[in-house]
Amino acid sequence: MNVLVFASRKGGTGKSTLCAHLAAQASTAQRSVLLIDADPQGSLSLWHKIRDKEQPALRRATRGVEEAVRSAAREGYEWAFIDTPPNLAPVVSEAIRLASLVIIPCRASVFDLTAVVETVDLCRKLNKPYTVVFNAAPAKRSDTEASIVCDARHGLTAIKVPVWSGQITNRSDYCFALGAGAGAREFNRDAPAAEEMARLWNVIVRSVKAINDVRHGKATTHPLVA
Repeated sequence: MNVLVFASRKGGTGKSTLCAHLAAQASTAQRSVLLIDADPQGSLSLWHKIRDKEQPALRRATRGVEEAVRSAAREGYEWAFIDTPPNLAPVVSEAIRLASLVIIPCRASVFDLTAVVETVDLCRKLNKPYTVVFNAAPAKRSDTEASIVCDARHGLTAIKVPVWSGQITNRSDYCFALGAGAGAREFNRDAPAAEEMARLWNVIVRSVKAINDVRHGKATTHPLVA
C-alpha cells in the first residue's frame, strides 16, 4: 500500500486542502483510497462530513496512526492519505515513518520556508522521500512564476530540497469545492484548478512508482520533481 503524508510544522499551509483535493482526484472505482485524519483540528473530517459520500473512506486517528495504516493495508486499500497536525508532535513522526512519500505544502513566505526546513530535517532524519509543493501561490503571468515564488524555489533548491516544478495557485475554485464537499475535478473538471491538481497527482503517482522501484531494487534513483 502507498502512503502519502501531508506534513508541515506551520498551520495554514494547506495540508488538509491538498489532502482532500488529491484524495478526491485519486479515488476511483478502480483505485481504493483511505483518508486518515491525524489532526485533532479535524478539517479533513469536516470536509468528509460535508461530502456525504462513501469514497474516499475516512478514519480519525489522532492516536494509533500505525495501526490505522496496518488495518488499511489488510483491508486492501491501494492508497492511504494521512493529514497531520501543524507541529512536530509524535503523531507526525509516526506518520512520516510510515510514508511512501511526504508532501510538504508551502506558501512562498519567510515563515513558511522556515517551517519547511524543520519538516525537511525530520524527513531526512527518518530517511523518507519528500517534496515541497508551493500552495496558494500568486497566479502566473505569461506562464511566468511570481518573483516571490521564484525566489522561494531558488532558496529551497539551493539547500537541495526537492520542489515540485508546478504550483497550486490561489484560486477560489479550491475553496468553493471544499465547501461543497468536492475535489477540484468534481467541482469543475474544465477549470484551471482541476488541471493543476491532476498534474500534481500524476507527478505523485510517477514518483511513488519510482520510489517503489528503488525499494525493490528495480532502479537506483527516483525523481521527485517533474
